[in-house]
Amino acid sequence: MIDTPDITLVKKFLITLQEDICQKLEKVDYTGIFLKDTWQSPGKGAGCSCILRNGTIFEQIGVNFSHVYGNSMPVFATANRPDLTGCEFEAVGISVVIHPCNPYVPSSHANIRFFIAKRPKNAQPIWWFGGGFDLTPYYGFSEDVVFWHKTAYNLCQPFGDDLYVRYKKWCDDYFYLQHRNEQRGVGGLFFDDLHMNGFNHSFKFAQAVGHSFCDAYIPILEKRKALKWGNRERNFQLYRRGRYVEFNLVYDRGTLFGLHSGGRIESIFISMPPFARWEYDYKPQKGSPEAKLYRDFLIVKDWLQ
Repeated sequence: MIDTPDITLVKKFLITLQEDICQKLEKVDYTGIFLKDTWQSPGKGAGCSCILRNGTIFEQIGVNFSHVYGNSMPVFATANRPDLTGCEFEAVGISVVIHPCNPYVPSSHANIRFFIAKRPKNAQPIWWFGGGFDLTPYYGFSEDVVFWHKTAYNLCQPFGDDLYVRYKKWCDDYFYLQHRNEQRGVGGLFFDDLHMNGFNHSFKFAQAVGHSFCDAYIPILEKRKALKWGNRERNFQLYRRGRYVEFNLVYDRGTLFGLHSGGRIESIFISMPPFARWEYDYKPQKGSPEAKLYRDFLIVKDWLQ
């Protein structure tokens, strides 16, 4: 097999992955149906946004595919390649954001993206993959987080013994709200600027991440979806969702890239929860389940020890 970057091949995989994820999540929800909104932006790209709202299990899910291009890559495309700012680019990607109804079921996020950029006077394209997945619980269960990280560890192993540790740390560092001095959730995997051992090897790793997301998330959802909850848990869920919003608007590179590249706003903000709230100087009651989330879960930790 010729080891050259093939954006058409990646695009085909991502479209298939989008359909697969939607089918699996619809099956879990029982009543929720994804609405598909295909869109085109002349001279900028096209895509398909799939959204499920007000289901039995899920309050909202967004599964978004996009294929965008332009003559000048924004600086937010990659923090580690500032030399490519302003270059011609083409990118395909899928993003998944899940906001469940039950506060005992965590929210989750995943994405896979592929970029090709061309420098002026250089015929060789510069390419890389990025992506990962992370988990944001509102009420913590250690066995769920261990299972999540074990799944991440297992998918990384065929590609190198050091990948899980490296990409887990990158995830912990990335999903950190500096202005709150607080982790957004319990992490997972995050990678960017991936072009190790050629296109085929890197593409296989990106595929493994995409295929493993539902394997990591759905068993946790199934275990927690029937737990009883009330106004207290709902209010805390909405409060913690506010952190999700803060991160996406202030730090998230995908959101910033979409905004600064003139992307489609409805697709960019598909990640936002339908409801969230903020409370001045909130502090959980000592010894409460809410305090336990901060103490035992919103910390950087080796979950596989």
